[in-house]
Amino acid sequence: MSNYNFFCPTRVLFGQGSLNEFHKQPMPGKKALLVISNGQSTIKNGSLERVKKELAAANCEYVLFNEVAANPLKSTVEKGAQVARQENCDFVVALGGGSVMDAAKVMAMFIPQPSDDLWDYAGGKTGKLKPLDKEPLPWIAITTSAGTGSEVDTAGVITNPDTNEKIGVGGPDSLFAKFAIVDPELMKTVPPKFTAYQGFDALFHSLEGYISCVHNPMSDLVQRTAIENIGKYLPRAVKDGNDMEAREAVAFANTLSGYSMITSACTSEHSMEHAMSAYHPELPHGAGLIMIAKEYFTFWINKHLCDDRFIDMARFLGKQEANDPMDFIDALVKLEEDCGVSDLKMSDYGIKEDECMTMAVNARETMGGLFMADPAKTTHEEIAEIYRRAYK
Repeated sequence: MSNYNFFCPTRVLFGQGSLNEFHKQPMPGKKALLVISNGQSTIKNGSLERVKKELAAANCEYVLFNEVAANPLKSTVEKGAQVARQENCDFVVALGGGSVMDAAKVMAMFIPQPSDDLWDYAGGKTGKLKPLDKEPLPWIAITTSAGTGSEVDTAGVITNPDTNEKIGVGGPDSLFAKFAIVDPELMKTVPPKFTAYQGFDALFHSLEGYISCVHNPMSDLVQRTAIENIGKYLPRAVKDGNDMEAREAVAFANTLSGYSMITSACTSEHSMEHAMSAYHPELPHGAGLIMIAKEYFTFWINKHLCDDRFIDMARFLGKQEANDPMDFIDALVKLEEDCGVSDLKMSDYGIKEDECMTMAVNARETMGGLFMADPAKTTHEEIAEIYRRAYK
């Protein structure tokens, strides 16, 4: 495929110290809903205080909302929207990792709508997928981790525990952030384990996109650069969080992997992990992806549908002598080992082997769109078998 449709109007301020440029940007409103996680990281590392000062310097008020969990819930988005409506906020600022940006983005979409039920505007198995009644509020992304690329796309992954759905909500062009700040200095305090999980999440966006049936010259360009940077620099960032060259390279790869989702698409691996953490919300998204990656990509290698692309990806990850698709698996496993995440187990998060078919069905029913980007069609049985082979 050579055709592509690329549109990403978000201005990205990238690099060390770029948070200092926040107040110099045109503000899209006068009063922000400032969204952070329910943890302490932005308080302890000082980034929250810095953003408050930047908002003050930009002559903007704010209301703090600090209830976003690692896998943001439908009810949390609805509560944040209610706060914004009551406080007459006219834009949203996200300060945090992918979960915070996803939640804030969907809040920005939901705040102006007349409904109190987010699932009126969601898809999946049970959402009504109604058209938006009003345009979303503008929002600003300040990312403190390198994992999702959510600062440059238009959907947020939200969990509805009542229906065991973890799905992307949003999508209109009006949900692109007005501007995004990607400052690697804000990522220095991310613990090694989560640096690895987040980095692999970004990696899989690009690996999946590179073998997808919707790949194209533009996506190839983005994905190759992202894969190369993560392969070279993620182990260094995991080993030493203060290695700013490594932090910057991984942050760059993360934003590129956001562009990967705009220029092509993730494949069913992401649907499969969303099913895992829909039933087990304590499972970090990146960790779940790592757990199934080896067997997932081996499944496609055995189909021999894109052998050359797997050889490409092995070389992108540093295995320059690669000449066999399975060399990619060797390179991927080595990267996992170098980052200390090669021994993750589903069972450690309460996942049972007899859930494999349940998760396979859930993955397709709730995020079936990503299966359409796969190199070929699959069955429930094939997806369940990938889970079984990955299980430990």
